[in-house]
Amino acid sequence: MDVPSGTPAGTPTPGPGDPRIARLSLNQWTTREWSLREAVEGCVRAGLPAIGLWRDKVADAGLAESAKLVREAGLRVSSLCRGGFLTAREPVARTEAIADNQRAIEEAAALEAACLVLVVGGLPAGDRDLPGARERVAEALAELAPYAGAHGVRLALEPLHPMYCADRAVLSTLDQAIDLAEPHPVGQVGVVVDAFHVWWDPYLPAAIARAGERIASFQVCDWVLPLPADNLLARGMMGDGVIDFRSMAAAVEAAGYVGDIEVEIFNADVWAAPGDAVVDTLKRRYVTEILG
Repeated sequence: MDVPSGTPAGTPTPGPGDPRIARLSLNQWTTREWSLREAVEGCVRAGLPAIGLWRDKVADAGLAESAKLVREAGLRVSSLCRGGFLTAREPVARTEAIADNQRAIEEAAALEAACLVLVVGGLPAGDRDLPGARERVAEALAELAPYAGAHGVRLALEPLHPMYCADRAVLSTLDQAIDLAEPHPVGQVGVVVDAFHVWWDPYLPAAIARAGERIASFQVCDWVLPLPADNLLARGMMGDGVIDFRSMAAAVEAAGYVGDIEVEIFNADVWAAPGDAVVDTLKRRYVTEILG
């Protein structure tokens, strides 16, 4: 996992205070076995300035305690994952989804998160109406965006790779996410550029430029082959796969994004490795594969 093809074996690990990692964030799911406290402490040891939090880990620690831990550690919260799953047709399920997203917005506000990531949901069981599902997402956003704005929270629509369209996200391209975001104020609804999900899109450079100030989060990990049986665990460490991160990062920067760059990896081997070793590796790979 440590040295990808073409990367010098002797690349030193950036230490605390290294200006090259001033925008680097650890998404909590990359070191899934760590509790929130352990992840915060790991970021501090590594000199990382930011962390991306997950709601289940926050719930385990308690919202007030989570906010206190992050604040006292001096970390930024680059994102809170996740809200969404807004495609239900049945009225009770739709009402429950809206209520859960409102709670997520309140949590993001308490954590002072830069954004609340929304994975919008797939097709309901037995449903084949893809345009209808996307329309229900748009209707839900019309309710949630003002609520987010009132709480000082920015929603961030995350398009997922098309292989997740049926069960997780009926938004598959960055352009589709921008289309849904544009009716709302920029401060209320933005988009996520997640390298794993959008690297394949031939229209990606133009979509990133179009997104501009709508970019609320930039997440990175690699696309590795062969894909595992569980395609949720197909994400690899940067440099282990096929994604051209440097050109994507340059496009995101040219679009005006100045926020944190978050490493989010779902991978059984990464999860099994010691957390500090994973963080050391991702710091080196961030420098060699993204900053160049």
